[in-house]
Amino acid sequence: MTRWLDTGTVRGKLMSMSVVTTLVALVIASVAMMAFDLGTFRNYWIRDLSAQADIMARVTAPALTFNDASAARQNLAVLRVRPQILAGAVYTSSGTLFATYAANPDDLQVPARPPQQGYSIKRGELVVTQRIVENGELIGTVYLRSRYGLIDRMLNYGGILVAVMLVALLIASLTARRMQSWITRPLNSMTEVARQVMQRRDFSLRVPGESGEIGVLVDAFNDMLAEVGRRSDALQQANRTLEHEMQVRERAEDALRSADRRKDEFLATLAHELRNPLAPIRTGLDILRLRSGDAASTQRATDIMERQLRQMVRLVDDLLDVSRINTGKLAIKMGRVELKAVVNDALEVVRPFIELHGHELIIELPDRPVFLHGDATRLAQILSNLLNNAAKYTDRGGRVTLAAHVEENALVVEVSDTGIGLAPDMLDQVFEMFVQVDSRLERSNAGLGVGLSLARRLVELHGGSIAAHSEGLGRGSRFTVRLPIVVEPEPLTKPTPASFISAETYRILLADDNVDFVNSIGALLSAMGHSVVITHNGPDALTAASRFCPDYAFLDIGLPQMSGYDLARGIRGLPCGTLTILIAVTGWGQEKDRQLAFEAGFDHHMVKPVRFEQIEEILGNRAIVEKRRK
Repeated sequence: MTRWLDTGTVRGKLMSMSVVTTLVALVIASVAMMAFDLGTFRNYWIRDLSAQADIMARVTAPALTFNDASAARQNLAVLRVRPQILAGAVYTSSGTLFATYAANPDDLQVPARPPQQGYSIKRGELVVTQRIVENGELIGTVYLRSRYGLIDRMLNYGGILVAVMLVALLIASLTARRMQSWITRPLNSMTEVARQVMQRRDFSLRVPGESGEIGVLVDAFNDMLAEVGRRSDALQQANRTLEHEMQVRERAEDALRSADRRKDEFLATLAHELRNPLAPIRTGLDILRLRSGDAASTQRATDIMERQLRQMVRLVDDLLDVSRINTGKLAIKMGRVELKAVVNDALEVVRPFIELHGHELIIELPDRPVFLHGDATRLAQILSNLLNNAAKYTDRGGRVTLAAHVEENALVVEVSDTGIGLAPDMLDQVFEMFVQVDSRLERSNAGLGVGLSLARRLVELHGGSIAAHSEGLGRGSRFTVRLPIVVEPEPLTKPTPASFISAETYRILLADDNVDFVNSIGALLSAMGHSVVITHNGPDALTAASRFCPDYAFLDIGLPQMSGYDLARGIRGLPCGTLTILIAVTGWGQEKDRQLAFEAGFDHHMVKPVRFEQIEEILGNRAIVEKRRK
C-alpha cells in the first residue's frame, strides 16, 4: 500500500489522487446523507409525537369537559401500542395533574405542572406539550415523553458509512492500477447524483451501474439512496394516513354533534307535543266537574278530550312502531286488501284533523277495484301519516289531494298539498328520523319528526318505494308511493251484517283495578242488555267466573293479588272455562306481551286506551262463540 501511494511517481500520484478523491467524495456524500437522515429523523419524531399529542388532546377534551378522569386514563392507555412513548399526562386548564400514563408503572415521571407548549430534546428523550383548546377556550394540556434514539441512530448509520467507505477505499486501492481511467467517471457520477438528490429531494435518482469492484461502491451508494427514499415515502404515507384519520375523526365528530342536536330537538318536541293535549284534557275535566249538569258543555268537553286523547295515542303508537321496526319486531299481516278500503280507513283517522284546519280534501281513485298484497292497517297508516303531514304543513284553508292510478303492475299514490314546500336539500333528509321541516315556535302541531320516517319503513316492508318532490319553498310538496298490486284478486269476503251485532246478550266478566274505567264500560254493556259482573282483583274475578260462567271475560293484566296471566290460566281450568272468550286488556303492547297473553290462554289482546267500538267488534263476532260452544 505504501508503495502504491508513493507520491514521487506518477503512478503513486494517480493512486493518491484516486484514493483521496474517492475518500473525499465518500466523506462528503456520507456526511450529507447522514445530516439529511438525522434531520429527517428528528423532524419525523417531532411531527409524529406532535400528531399523537394532538390526537390525544382531541379525544381527551370530552373527558376534561365532563371531569371524567377515568375516561382520560383510558384514552392515555391507548399509548401502550406505541412502546417508544415512555410517559404521558393530561392537565386541567389550571395546570393541575388530571390523568397519567407510564409504559413502566414503576417509573412514572411526569412534571407536577405542564411545561411550556412545544417540544424539547434532553438526555435522549423527546418531550412534546400540546394545549387542549375547545371553542377558543383552554381546557387543559397534554404532555408526552418519548425515547429519542438519535445517538444510537448516528452510531449505527455512522458505522455503516464507515464500513462502506473502508470497503470502497480498499477496493479502489486494489483496482486503481488496472482501472485508473474508470475512477473519476463513477466518482463524478456519484457526486452529481448526491447533489441532485439534495437539491431536488428526488430519491429515485441512481448512479449508473459499473462492473468490477467500483460497481460495489456505486451499488452501495444507490442502496443508501433507496433506503432514504423508502423512509421518506414511509414518512409521507404516515402523514397521509394521519390526515385521513383526522378527516374521518372530524366527520365522526360532526355526525355526533348532529345526532346530539337532533336528540335535544326531539326531546324538546316530544315534551311539547305531549303537553299540548294535556291542557285541553284538563280543561275538559274542569268543565265536567263545574258544569256536570249542562249536557251541551259535557258533550263538548268529551269531544275535546277524546280528540286530544287520540292525538296522544297516535304519538305513542308512532314511537312504538318505530321501535318495533328498528328491533325487527314489527308484525306485518300480509293479505289481499282493496285500495278503497285502505283509503277509507286512512280518511277516518285524518279527516277530523284536515277539517279542523279548514283544508279542501280532494280524492281521486281508479274506477275499477285495485287490490294490494299487504297489511291493511299498516297501509292505512302510511296514507294517514302522509295526509296528516300534508295538513300539518299547509296553512289554514289550503288544499290536500290524494290521487292514485295504476302503472303496469304498480299502484302509484300521490299525496300533494299547497303548503310550505321543501328546499332541495331536504328532499332526502325529510325521511330521516326526528327531522323537522319547519320547527318555528309559531307553528303548532309540529309533530315528533317520525311520521315520514315510519311511512318510508312501512312502504319498504311492503316492497314499495316512496319519494318526495317539491318545486321549492312556499310552493307545496308531493309524496309519491309506489306499491306492487295483485293482478288477479280473489273475491272479497262478504262482511258480517250489522244486524248480527248485539243480536244476542252475553254473560260478560270485567276485571280491572281502574274503577272508573271498568264501571263505565260495565254501564255501557249493561245498557245493551248484557249480564255484567265487575271485579277489581284476581281472586274475586276467579270466584265470579266459577259461579257466573261468562261468555266473555275482559281481564286486566296488572291485577292486584293475581296477575291477568294467572287468572286466565285459572279460568281455563274451570269446568266452563273452555267456553269463555278471554280478552287481555293492558297498557303493554309489544309483540312479546301479545305472545305471553296467547300462551296464557287469551283469545284477544287489546292495548289501552280501549275504544268501546273495539269491544263491540269482538262481541259481534259470533263465529268465535259458536266455535267455543261446539
